[in-house]
Amino acid sequence: MEQRTDRSQEELLEEREAHLVEALEREDAEEIHRLYEHIHPIDLAEAMEEWEEELLERFCSLNDDEKMAELLEAADEKLQVDLTGYLDNSRMLRIFGYMQKDDIVDILGNLRINRRKQLIDLMRAGERRIITELLGYDEETAGGLMTTDYIALNGQLTIGNAIRKIKEIGPKTELIETIFVLNHQKQLVGTADLRDILIGNDADTLDSISDDQVIWVEPETDQEEVSLLVSKYDLNAIPVVNKRRVLLGIITVDDIIDVILEEHTEDMLQMAGVSKEETIDSTVPESVRRRLPWLCVNLITAFLGSFAIKNFEDVIAQVVALSATMTIVTGLSGNSGNQTLSVIIRSLALGELELKGSWKLILKQAAVGLVDGVCMGIGTGIIVSLIYQNFYLGCIIFGAMVCNMMIAGLSGALIPLVLKALNQDPALASSIFLTGVTDVLGFFIFLSLATAFLPFLL
Repeated sequence: MEQRTDRSQEELLEEREAHLVEALEREDAEEIHRLYEHIHPIDLAEAMEEWEEELLERFCSLNDDEKMAELLEAADEKLQVDLTGYLDNSRMLRIFGYMQKDDIVDILGNLRINRRKQLIDLMRAGERRIITELLGYDEETAGGLMTTDYIALNGQLTIGNAIRKIKEIGPKTELIETIFVLNHQKQLVGTADLRDILIGNDADTLDSISDDQVIWVEPETDQEEVSLLVSKYDLNAIPVVNKRRVLLGIITVDDIIDVILEEHTEDMLQMAGVSKEETIDSTVPESVRRRLPWLCVNLITAFLGSFAIKNFEDVIAQVVALSATMTIVTGLSGNSGNQTLSVIIRSLALGELELKGSWKLILKQAAVGLVDGVCMGIGTGIIVSLIYQNFYLGCIIFGAMVCNMMIAGLSGALIPLVLKALNQDPALASSIFLTGVTDVLGFFIFLSLATAFLPFLL
């Protein structure tokens, strides 16, 4: 296909996708295969999410098994389910032959139970055992992420023999750069880099060049903890072992990247009280069901703030300027607290913090809030004094700003730490709780100071 250098990649991609759709409508298999080679499977999978059922069915019937395997690995859950609906069991098994075990498990996990059971029953005994074992692990644990496609060799094997084994096994594995070294009991004792093997002496053993400082996890380890270990030690794969340190599988860095993205998205959503299961494609009832509980919590905190104001109705009635200025205190304090909240949640996500032993950090955040409050309070106090021609109103908003921003810093640090200590996700609607604290205390402090200085405001 002719490519003009003045065209952007996006334009070229759109043009190729349009040509592919035309080829599918003509059922031109040769043109489909040619165009497929110029479109990345992920880009194609994203485009196919908008296709009609007829196009999807034609694509499945006109493409070979290897290309379908590539596409299924790149597709999201919904598209995977849609595509597998056009593939019979015998073809699904052929397609699985081009896929890694962890990807097969992900696809099977999204199918209806009857279809899943049919496919597993048709597999060879050895493959069936592996797939069944992987399906038994929670999808958010190391066991749910691991693949069994790796190279593991006995440490007593010579480098010359090891190279021959790698050539034999390599084409069938997901990872070849790292070789896992085992002892005679099949226990993991080290790792060997492929580069070291290739430049090593053929007569030396794998044990002589392997690194025995192995970072590993057990199958029940949470995926977030796994991602922290991979990031901390800069690993391209991390082994999964059982209690006896027998190697069960490995987790590759591409799966860890997906976990990091998933955990980051989950944290961002939960900070706003949104379920991680909700997407832009969720139906109205689904979105309402997942958002409404946290909106109810937010409503409770809003009523608490309203009650705080209600107790000072007579004061507000006498000094109307209070109603126009008190939201400045709560608004700035809420933003200040969210800044602290973001820093703390990030540190918790990286495994850098726990509630125990964090009092210095908590006091530091309160001190930051205090200093910020003084700076913002001086500016706000001067502006309010000039607008309303009342020095004491400026002093009141200065005092309220200092107190509430210090509380915001303290709360922004404490709320996620307390949630973590209670074995809850620290991002779980933290901003909703923080807003409740800063609103209620902000209104109370500001109006209490106004009550104390009322004679100077009239």
